[in-house]
Amino acid sequence: MAEVTLSRRLLLASAGALAAPRLARAQGPSWPSRPIRWIIGFAPGGVGDLSSRLVAQRLGTALGQTVVIENRPSAGGIVAAETVARAPADGYTMLLLTTSDSTAAAMYRRLPYDMMKDFEFVSPMSFFDLVLATGANAPYRTLGDVIADARARPGALNLGSISVGNGQHLGAEFFRSLTRTDMTIVTYRSTPDLLNATASGDVQLAAEVMAPVLPQIQGGRLRGLALASPARFPGLPDVPTAEEAGVPGYIVRSWNGIVLPAGAPRPIVERLNAELAKVVALPEIRDKLLELGVAPAQPTTPAGFRDFVAQENAFWSRIATEANIPKL
Repeated sequence: MAEVTLSRRLLLASAGALAAPRLARAQGPSWPSRPIRWIIGFAPGGVGDLSSRLVAQRLGTALGQTVVIENRPSAGGIVAAETVARAPADGYTMLLLTTSDSTAAAMYRRLPYDMMKDFEFVSPMSFFDLVLATGANAPYRTLGDVIADARARPGALNLGSISVGNGQHLGAEFFRSLTRTDMTIVTYRSTPDLLNATASGDVQLAAEVMAPVLPQIQGGRLRGLALASPARFPGLPDVPTAEEAGVPGYIVRSWNGIVLPAGAPRPIVERLNAELAKVVALPEIRDKLLELGVAPAQPTTPAGFRDFVAQENAFWSRIATEANIPKL
């Protein structure tokens, strides 16, 4: 009997030894066990790049692994988005999805990926409000002054933006449509070119994201007339929202957030969502983002972020259609 009992014990021990490696393989290593690539569609040095690097450092600390920024600039962020859409869905490659991705969907006939099918939505990160500004020496003190002059002199005023088909340009088109003004939209190759033209008076009204315009307004070179946002910005307390300035419904906010390749494990999506919300809520991160002219996003669920992006896609598509901008 003792021999039979001993044999059973040896058999059970052997079975347990054989099962242990299989169980370990099934569970896999804890995520993340190596550095994470964060692909962004902008060149180094811009506000999108700087704000991402700021968040990446603290996000890496929270996750226990380095988050490595990889810049893949291209028109509409297409190269960066395609890179992530084709990457393994293992949680080690993520994309900074931005307004440029939504406007690309509105402007291009075909893209090498489907934004709503090829990505797993995680969370928004921050917003970049559009500001309407004029030169410090311009005769306009309010946005109403510009609108009144534009209606009195159809076609005489220039409304400036950058790069046909991006959020700033489509935001300018939306302003012209919403206010029913006949303003000539002029697009510039770069933000410095646009701001110089505005300061000199060649452009009577500029539509640009706040980050590069903020120091120009604070330094007195430009005058901020309105923000296309739901609330005033802390760094420009005297600049009203467009609604306060007499243009209700004019809200144009550039944004960014994190997505993963479609099929990424749900626990990874949920953890990234939670950790990103904690990072952007940190006082030191919030303060530095605000200094850059960037507003931290409020926490939301992955499903909430997905719904938001779907609404943005529809919004920009409608604006591009109403402005009769041909697809590329």
